[in-house]
Amino acid sequence: MGKTLTILLNGKPVEVDPETTVGRLVDRAVPDRSRVAVECNREIVLRGDYDATAVEEGDRIEIVTLMGGG
Repeated sequence: MGKTLTILLNGKPVEVDPETTVGRLVDRAVPDRSRVAVECNREIVLRGDYDATAVEEGDRIEIVTLMGGG
């Protein structure tokens, strides 16, 4: 088995493949990308950059689902 990276995903340690992107994490977490916001190391990741943003060892990723209502 190959090397993995350890990141914090929503505050929990998770091991991921070195080729993992923010887009892959979002796709694993939610069915609809348009209803989430992502922060990587306290910086907002723009939706158009999800697939181009590589995850690195020790990154802190927060994926927040947006809810509608009133």
